[in-house]
Amino acid sequence: MAKYVRTLSTALLACGLSFNASADWTINKDTSALHFISTKNAQVTEVHQFDSFKGTLSDKGKLNVEVDLSSVNTAIDIRNKRMQEMLFNVSEFATANFEATLTKPMMQLKAGEVMNGKVDGILTLHGKAVPTAFAVTVSQVDADTLTVSTNAPTLIKAESFGLAQGVAALQKIAGLKSITTTVPVTFSVTLNR
Repeated sequence: MAKYVRTLSTALLACGLSFNASADWTINKDTSALHFISTKNAQVTEVHQFDSFKGTLSDKGKLNVEVDLSSVNTAIDIRNKRMQEMLFNVSEFATANFEATLTKPMMQLKAGEVMNGKVDGILTLHGKAVPTAFAVTVSQVDADTLTVSTNAPTLIKAESFGLAQGVAALQKIAGLKSITTTVPVTFSVTLNR
């Protein structure tokens, strides 16, 4: 009986270790941020964010991020509501999704190592899937903590995602002379496993 218990304990421990070694990384929402910048009337620039997004990264480098578009936060409630309804149309397109594969060197960093690189993927927004790249800095903080941050903004064009009409509608309802249709996007995420 004692031998059986030892064998079972060893098997469970081995399973636990192998599960931990192959566990996915998950975005830590408390230490992560996703921002975008808008410019209106040619000179008024504001920083906005999405308050709710989640994502996973497999040990093979497969990255999946989902952004809740209804969590757009511009610090003005009526503007948030207008963006949800008139721009993103969240009743039909509730999320934006980004899928990519991190390079092998990024996934093989040791604790304390940092590297710059590019992440190429597909951004799906408003029913349109568009190739999108982010220039990033990846840092392996420790065995269970990885950080990925943009080191330059990525420019997202409203026209590429069928959002130009929504931008025009926002401009009209707010009585603005202009709203830029190209938006710089930055992020800083911590992933844990």
